[in-house]
Amino acid sequence: MPERLTEMLMDTWTPLIILWITVLPSIYMAPVNQSQVLPSGSSTGLKRLNEEQRVLHRSKRGWVWNQMFVLEEFSGPEPILVGRLHTDLDPGSSKIKYILSGDGAGTIFVINDKTGDIHAMKRLDREEKAEYTLTAQAVDRDTKQPLEPPSEFIIKVQDINDNAPEFVEGPYHATVPEMSLVGTFVTKVTATDADDPVYGNSAKLVYSILEGQPYFSIEPHTAIIKTALPNMDREAKEEYFVVIQAKDMGGHMGGLSGTTTVTITLSDVNDNPPKFAQSLYHFSVMEDVALGEPIGRVKANDLDIGENAKSSYDIIEGDGMDIFEITTDAQTQDGIIRVRKPLDFETKKSYTLKVEAANIHIDPRFLSGGPFKDTATVKIVVEDADEPPVFSSPTYLLEVHENAALNSVLGQVTAHDPDVSSSPIRFSIDRHTDLERQFNINAEDGKITLATPLDRETSTWHNITIVATETRNHSQVSRVPVAIKVLDVNDNAPEFASEHEAFLCENGKPGQVIQIVSAVDKDDPKNGHYFLYSLLPEMVNNPNFTIKKNEDNTLSILAKHSGFSRQKQEVYLLPIVISDSGTPPMSSTGTLTIRVCGCSSDGTVTSCNAEAYVLPIGLSMGALIAILACIILLLVIVVLFVTLRRHKNEPLIIKDDEDVRENIIRYDDEGGGEEDTEAFDIATLQNPDGINGFLPRKDIKPDLQFMPRQGLAPVPNGVDVDEFINVRLHEADNDPTAPPYDSIQIYGYEGKGSAAGSLSSLESSTSDSDQNFDYLSEWGPRFKRLGELYSVGESDKET
Repeated sequence: MPERLTEMLMDTWTPLIILWITVLPSIYMAPVNQSQVLPSGSSTGLKRLNEEQRVLHRSKRGWVWNQMFVLEEFSGPEPILVGRLHTDLDPGSSKIKYILSGDGAGTIFVINDKTGDIHAMKRLDREEKAEYTLTAQAVDRDTKQPLEPPSEFIIKVQDINDNAPEFVEGPYHATVPEMSLVGTFVTKVTATDADDPVYGNSAKLVYSILEGQPYFSIEPHTAIIKTALPNMDREAKEEYFVVIQAKDMGGHMGGLSGTTTVTITLSDVNDNPPKFAQSLYHFSVMEDVALGEPIGRVKANDLDIGENAKSSYDIIEGDGMDIFEITTDAQTQDGIIRVRKPLDFETKKSYTLKVEAANIHIDPRFLSGGPFKDTATVKIVVEDADEPPVFSSPTYLLEVHENAALNSVLGQVTAHDPDVSSSPIRFSIDRHTDLERQFNINAEDGKITLATPLDRETSTWHNITIVATETRNHSQVSRVPVAIKVLDVNDNAPEFASEHEAFLCENGKPGQVIQIVSAVDKDDPKNGHYFLYSLLPEMVNNPNFTIKKNEDNTLSILAKHSGFSRQKQEVYLLPIVISDSGTPPMSSTGTLTIRVCGCSSDGTVTSCNAEAYVLPIGLSMGALIAILACIILLLVIVVLFVTLRRHKNEPLIIKDDEDVRENIIRYDDEGGGEEDTEAFDIATLQNPDGINGFLPRKDIKPDLQFMPRQGLAPVPNGVDVDEFINVRLHEADNDPTAPPYDSIQIYGYEGKGSAAGSLSSLESSTSDSDQNFDYLSEWGPRFKRLGELYSVGESDKET
């Protein structure tokens, strides 16, 4: 027998022997404890051992039994005996028959109906089914009548160690911070065993490490993995491969085992400071570099990763702390040095900086290992560049009076070349900012002069741009804005703010204010405007009106008396002199028109028309309506007359007015004269319109229904043109639907070699009235008829 089966039998024989000792006596009616059976006075009662070990009520049963057990995975040459059923009603004869029913009865479990022996016919697996519930009954073999009521019992499958532990959730992955202390929790693994955890040690597991020592350890019973070695450094080794074993039978020899793997990764902590790759960096930069431009990069390496490797850079010392700045590149963790202020080679040619790199996230546990920062020296050399001119001021403000003389100097701008070579400077005005060319500048010294007169009232400010250019290098150019303010002088006389027309009531009272007028001045004195008002010297003693200056710089016009009348005088003109307080003072004369009006009792103007007052009566509303109606009637008659004239002049033939060519067909080729009939297709002349249509008359309705004529079939090219024209003429004379007047069809074709000129009126440079057609009779008999037609036409015109 193999060693494996021997171990299994050794583990299971001991409880099996105990079972046989405790169970079989009860099966074979052995004496039992009085607490487990019914009183002996009952000859027909059934004696049964209860799981709770309590005495049941009296029953007429004679069964004596306990739970039955059968060993799993047992396979012998014959069926295994599970147990025997027996009743005290059995006298030993063969009249009793035992019947078994329930789980697996007849297939897995078979009973000897005479002896009551129960056998297991198949191998049983506790992991598939742990127990079977069956029912036993004793009947009379002859009559089949039950001798006892049926009773249930259980057959339990006894476990053996036939399943190895399994890690269902494996393989495992765990993470633990580097530099952790000994005993730091890493993870926990779990193995399962399908064997019975209650019976024996088949499911009692013990864990151990097969690979992974001395770095990690595991608790034998809880399967908790912990660190076993201090100061494990991720930068030295980041990942560990650990093999865990779980063994049943409490870890004793003969137990089954299973394994799993645990991949343990050390996570990073900030235990390494940043370190510059070199202690000294050299950079060079042109002096004209733009502000904010990077001039170099420094790098502090950190063995840590992620957030623990992030560093910040600062300039902690040096003579260029205010000239340069350093920032951190978030992607590469480089320190980028940039220019903060303009550089000047002529002022300072080099700078020395001390740069520091420090970790952003610091772990206090490792501060004892030293500062998490590092420093390096950066030397920056400034190189000379050809710079543009530099003005003495970024902006200029000039002031000039508006009456300044032409070519007078308004101010001066200065600039110099900052380079060592110091090139001469030439000045000019950007004419895009001085389109009217009001200013000039001296190209040598930068003096700005006046070119055209100024007017503050037109433009108070002039903004121009001055350009400074190096004479040795015209590409070096600088610009500066110049603001020119035009100062005011008293060169404008005050005048009325608007055209005033005052209204005076006939029933007005003396001293009544007729009108309040105000004045404006285009000038802008420093202390504001102050106007003086007066009447002309010859109007000082005006008998009708007087004036009064108000505190708000306005003027009130007052009436001296009452009793003004429109019939006597309708309009009064009052000249007023307005003077300012400037130096020299300016003045102007404005005339106020005062109109006499009729007013109501409350002073509201009702009428200012003297003629309306004189006329005794006026036209009535009815007369006005009658005049308007006559005018409208005349307009309607004129419109109707024009419409009728236009309708009468419309042509009687419906045709396209835009088609001025009538039936002209042009050919852009030159033929061979009258005898040449091969130059073009005569069929085109036979049907010049290309359709068999006609033009109906609009003034009459034809008596006969017009039937379109069939187009003539194409004739040979040799047909004479004279014959073709005669045929067409005959058709026109006999056509009842043709218009009552002849129509001339003009063909703009002239053969080569013809002695006659063109007959087309379209190509004639003179009018019909200027032409003489007597020469047609001289062309021969073929043009005789044509000459008669034109001669008749001329005579008709003369008649």
